[in-house]
Amino acid sequence: MIVNRLRLALAMVLTAGLFAGCGDDTPTPTLPNPEAKEKYVLITMSENNLTKPGYAVAFDELPSGNIVSNGANSTQGMGFGGWRPVGNQLLKMFSTNANELGIEQLVVDASGKITPGKFISADNKTNGSGNFVIVDQTKGFYWDGAAPLKIQTFNPSTMARTGDLDFSAVVNERGKDVPEILYRSIGQKFLAVKNGKLFANITYAKTNGPQKGFFDDYFPDVYIAVIDIATGKHEKTITIEDTGSIAYINDNNMYDFDSNGDLYIVTQGRSPVGGKSKIVRIKAAETTIDKTWSLNMDDIQQGGKFVSVFAKDGKLITVIPNTALTGGPTGNINFEDVWEFHQIDVASKKRTKITGIPAVTNPGAAFCAIEIDGRTLLRVNTKSGSENGYFELTGTAAKPLFKVTAGGSVSGLHKITLP
Repeated sequence: MIVNRLRLALAMVLTAGLFAGCGDDTPTPTLPNPEAKEKYVLITMSENNLTKPGYAVAFDELPSGNIVSNGANSTQGMGFGGWRPVGNQLLKMFSTNANELGIEQLVVDASGKITPGKFISADNKTNGSGNFVIVDQTKGFYWDGAAPLKIQTFNPSTMARTGDLDFSAVVNERGKDVPEILYRSIGQKFLAVKNGKLFANITYAKTNGPQKGFFDDYFPDVYIAVIDIATGKHEKTITIEDTGSIAYINDNNMYDFDSNGDLYIVTQGRSPVGGKSKIVRIKAAETTIDKTWSLNMDDIQQGGKFVSVFAKDGKLITVIPNTALTGGPTGNINFEDVWEFHQIDVASKKRTKITGIPAVTNPGAAFCAIEIDGRTLLRVNTKSGSENGYFELTGTAAKPLFKVTAGGSVSGLHKITLP
């Protein structure tokens, strides 16, 4: 996946052009409407590069037809492989100016111009720094590699750190004297909020290098601390049994809540190309893993893994590889069209391949599916670039909504309302 945290310099060259709503491959110029309060903000990644360069651009209406993302009103920067918008805030884990780890807010003005806003910095050497979750307008939690056994608190409205919670004793409840465990953390890869509880993964890693905490798990199970938000106290630790790394951390947090409040969580498996990968569930009113339900990738595709999940009305949408995954410079995992969209009925676990849509590349840091204006949209990017945009899903069939013809591969779309 495109989430290596190495910091590379990137010379940013502004590409001239104009964006448009509908049209052919030569878009008709349009101007932003300063009276429009609703903005549809699109991000694209222009290069498959470690710093994830790309563009952000705002539209007054949900795009359709052929558009470009690198027009005159676009913002160019780094860290555009994906993002994690929350409500009316456009948030991402990498700074636009330098691709540094932390939490950044993008600000959109009435003209549609997008600028980097406030930034909460975090340790820039440890993957997962800046992993965050928001409770409400004044309270959120994030992880900073500079203090791996603590969870930081912040105010999402002011984008300011407010303190921390120390869970050293919780982490050290197991494996304290195991010499093979070289690194420990809490909240590095998974932070979720549900019914007044904070859920935070506990990492026990066999390495202590640049990729510590990722596909180097000592235990065969995943451990998740359950913390009472009101008191900040640890209540218990729950377990996802016989799996692997809960996530390869990036802006795609790899979990989602269904309409009824059930939480679905992706575990990626034993290695970067899978093995024991699962989607598991915590029911709406519960705080433990539902042992009666799980989706196991090994039952679907040997040598595969789950990389994203979208939940709505008792149905899950995810991409499933149609062949065994391979890594390395010539591997198929990231940039080959081997990922196929499926809809899964939660009750029966029946999988239905979505029609009208091609096999795609790995969504990576982007969400494979999103919901905007009550419409379910699927992120589609093929290796050749012949398809690069969002498709709209109706039932189990999809059709193109819009295509980006210049500016890079689509990596995020979100609707906000200006004050």
